[in-house]
Amino acid sequence: MSSRSRKVSGEEYTEDMNDFDHALCPRYHRAVEIIGRRWNGAILLMMLRGATRFTELRGAIPDISDKMLSERLKELEHEGLIRRTVIPDTPVRVEYQLTDKGRALQAVVESISSWAEAWVDHAETVS
Repeated sequence: MSSRSRKVSGEEYTEDMNDFDHALCPRYHRAVEIIGRRWNGAILLMMLRGATRFTELRGAIPDISDKMLSERLKELEHEGLIRRTVIPDTPVRVEYQLTDKGRALQAVVESISSWAEAWVDHAETVS
């Protein structure tokens, strides 16, 4: 069993390193990679707000190209976060909906959004 010491408010205490196993969890790491991949967070946020069509998503996410949006939607579908439905109207329509797995990210996405509003300087986001 390993441990480390650190100071908090001037007092030193020892932590059991086994308490930090969750920080190295492959599932956590994978989840952060999925959500943190460029554009995925924005796509999920827009879908949580009700966007279901490709053009709605593209219009709501500045600077994303059609190719990139298409790739990200395929990835999110592969991850089981969204479902693609082809509606055989004239013309054919394609809609995207969050799965239960995707909707389960609502609290996470909203928390990140709230944190960003409070802590990310607007000037930092403009390139």
